[in-house]
Amino acid sequence: MRRVLILGGGFGGVATAYALRQRLPPEDEILLIERRPYFMMGLRKTWAMIGRGTLEEGRRPLKALERLGIRVLQATIHAIDPANRAVEADGQRLEGDAMVIALGAELDPDAIPGFREHAINVYDPQEIPRAAEAVRAFQGGQVVIGIFGAPYKCPPAPYEMAFLLKDFFEARGIRAHLSVFTPQPMSLPVLGAAGCSVLEGRLAEHGIEFSPNQKATSVEAGAVRFGERRRPFDLLLGVPPHRCPEVVVRSGLTDGGAWVRVNPRTLETRFPGVYAIGDITEILLPNGMPMPKAGVFAEAEGQVVAERIAAVFAGREPMAAFTGEGFCYLEMGRGEAMLVRGRFLADPAPEIELTEPSSRYLEEKRAFEAERLRAWFGE
Repeated sequence: MRRVLILGGGFGGVATAYALRQRLPPEDEILLIERRPYFMMGLRKTWAMIGRGTLEEGRRPLKALERLGIRVLQATIHAIDPANRAVEADGQRLEGDAMVIALGAELDPDAIPGFREHAINVYDPQEIPRAAEAVRAFQGGQVVIGIFGAPYKCPPAPYEMAFLLKDFFEARGIRAHLSVFTPQPMSLPVLGAAGCSVLEGRLAEHGIEFSPNQKATSVEAGAVRFGERRRPFDLLLGVPPHRCPEVVVRSGLTDGGAWVRVNPRTLETRFPGVYAIGDITEILLPNGMPMPKAGVFAEAEGQVVAERIAAVFAGREPMAAFTGEGFCYLEMGRGEAMLVRGRFLADPAPEIELTEPSSRYLEEKRAFEAERLRAWFGE
């Protein structure tokens, strides 16, 4: 019997466990370790904030994976020993024949003085009920959506939030001036200048102000500070800086960098039999930009890793490779979404297509969540 340790029960971890169970014999153990008892896609947060469904509707108990023959241990990981493919979780030391690290990026609101006191952290599911209440109670004024650091998870999400809030307030006759700021030089740099021009043009058409190259230094009551400059707000919805989990940094997997560097095609770390996928990784594209941190890439990476582990266990040469192909649905309000798809590892630069907004793509986005929840967790 062999054992695969999967650290993290988010998009990448669950996708890897599911793919492994389809490829390994029943006697091989797949052990997924996660401190939370449930899985939920990030797209649920904005929907819940504007009253389009609830967080609970998108949550599934991770224990439901056990019906597939995947063992789930709810525990906090305190140490990772990649050289021995071992982990310490709530007092237990567990070793594996392969290890997949999918612990995701952590939110770091304390990196910005005043953020925790004066902003609503819209990337924290625990803050979404507060955000929903603030949005419902809003009577008009300045709504600022602030991106306080990069890279961050699901790069289109703050812009999608702006479009949906614009619809929400207009439907209620509330006069709200919406704006989005980012420290980056354009809205979604990985799209390139042409793609960003399309998105930023859509923001302008909806009357949403966009401000690039805005690196916030602190937040005070009623204003975001950018050094000596201030941007006033009546409601501040913030995306805090992200960081690699401390337990991963302590393990030596980052080699002194900010994130875990992996082989972009195989997702292997420098430790034999140890892979890293999803938001904890830094995969540099041929043009030097980082691969976006998005669930669809974590899922694809997990499938590649599962195939490679299964091949090694079976004594075959692993051939599966991550292609860098991915997509997302960016909701534009008014019942429509835009499809963004591309080959992100293409040389010399990503090849990306942005479609026209369509109600069809919004339906596909809903189906994207429903299909995976059904496959992974059952009805």
